[in-house]
Formats: sequence, structure tokens, C-alpha cells
Amino acid sequence: MAITAADVKKLRDITGAGMMDCKKALAEADGDMAQAEKILKEMGLAAVAKRQDRATENGRVFTLVKGDKAVLLELSCETDFVASNEKFKALGESLCEEVLAKGYTEPNDELKSMVDALIATIKENMTLKRFTVIDVPAGGYVATYIHGEGSVAVDVIFSSDNPAVFENEAVKEFTHDCALHVAAFKPQFLNAASVTKEYEEEQLSIFRAQVASMDKPEKVKEGIVRGKLNKLYSEICFLSQPFVKDDSMSVEKKMAEVAKAAGAKLEIVSFKYYQAGVDA
Repeated sequence: MAITAADVKKLRDITGAGMMDCKKALAEADGDMAQAEKILKEMGLAAVAKRQDRATENGRVFTLVKGDKAVLLELSCETDFVASNEKFKALGESLCEEVLAKGYTEPNDELKSMVDALIATIKENMTLKRFTVIDVPAGGYVATYIHGEGSVAVDVIFSSDNPAVFENEAVKEFTHDCALHVAAFKPQFLNAASVTKEYEEEQLSIFRAQVASMDKPEKVKEGIVRGKLNKLYSEICFLSQPFVKDDSMSVEKKMAEVAKAAGAKLEIVSFKYYQAGVDA
């Protein structure tokens, strides 16, 4: 398969690797983009930067919590000028209200008609790109965070054996800081147990390829591979990451400290991150 300059540039944008390395990887993968990315990872040439850092569209993200439901929603548009328009902001907020009031789980004609009404006024194309409705457990709590002009939205869902603890100022501060943490560090999973089997197998394959040429016993090499996997989990799993306000301890350990001081158990049930212009 012929490798084009556009293919090479696309792989470079994804991985951050050099142009020649990208070209070689694509050639080895016979043009398969995903396989070429994997080859670069095995070679240790792919940058750590994630795809979600490359926003390509304008728009805003919104979040709303009501009762036992929370919603994150993305509304896209053509220009940043419209994204900062008050009518555009009001539309996003109204869409969130409508989603929770009607129990919608996916975009539909009624929601589209609300968007179309503003298109007719502003004369710029807009799209209700996506939304996610989250169930809040009984007695649970949702910490929300919107970054800047609506470029990022985060919801973190907590539970406790004593829901009254969420009125504790130290606990409220911790929950807010957890939402800030997600916005800053973009964890991919909650903890090691929530990592998908497919993701784990892909990473093990990459790490084994990296140690294959080492002049060491297989048992030692497998130990190195497992060490690499554990290190990766400490970087991508929310509870294992160094806490944003105190990097001397993990989020999980900080939560245990805050819970003990408050006299109640705390648990992070789930989290959701939206970035405008990015699907991941």
C-alpha cells in the first residue's frame, strides 16, 4: 500500500514521533494506522500525549446535576465567537435541563429543534454533539467542574456510609479538588480493576516487545513487564495518581485521610470527563 505524506503527518500528530520513524512504521504496517502506532509504541518512540489533547472544533461543554441524575453535554459550533455567545450558553443549559426533565439518553428530534431555533437566529451551524447521563447513588454526591470558557467539564460521583459528611467543609473541598484533578490529569480509568482486558493485553504486548531483546531469563523479563504495567496504572488510574493538591500521596490515600478526619467512609464511584471538540 502506498504511504502518503498525509498518512505520515497524521501518524506524527497522533504519536509525536519523528517523520521518518512514522514513515518506516507505516511501511512496516502496510499502511495500517493503528498497527503503525503500536509499532512506534513498541519502539518507545510514541509520545505520551493523548489524542484528546487535540481539540479541532469550537463549542462548549456543560454539566447539570438534579436529584439522582447528572448530565454532561457538548454543543458544537463553527467559531469561538459563537461559543462565547450568551444565547449559545443559554441553549446548552436549556438542553441539559430538557435531557434530565424528559429522561432522554440520546439526541433526538426535540433536542435538535431547540438547536435549529438558535441556528435560525445566529446563522451559524451548531450540533448537539453528545451527552452522557449519569446515575447518582442514593445518598451520593456529585462534584462538578467547568474549566475556563466551557472547554472542559468534569463530574465525579462519590458515595459514603454517612451522606451528611458531604456537608463537611473539608470533604466538600476534597470533592471539588478531585474534579479539578480529573480536569488536570485526565485519568483513563478509575482504578486497576476497571482497566479493560483489551487495553491491558495491548500494553502487555507492547512491553514484552520492548524487553524481548534483553539478555535476561524469561522470568526476569516478565517481572520487568509487570513492573512497567504497574507504573502505567499509577499514571492512568484516577485513584492511583498523585493527588493534585498533595503529590506526596495518591488520590486514594488522600481520600482515606479526609474520610478518617471526617469520621465517615468515602468512595469515588465513577467520573466523567468531556473536552469540547474531542470525542475521547
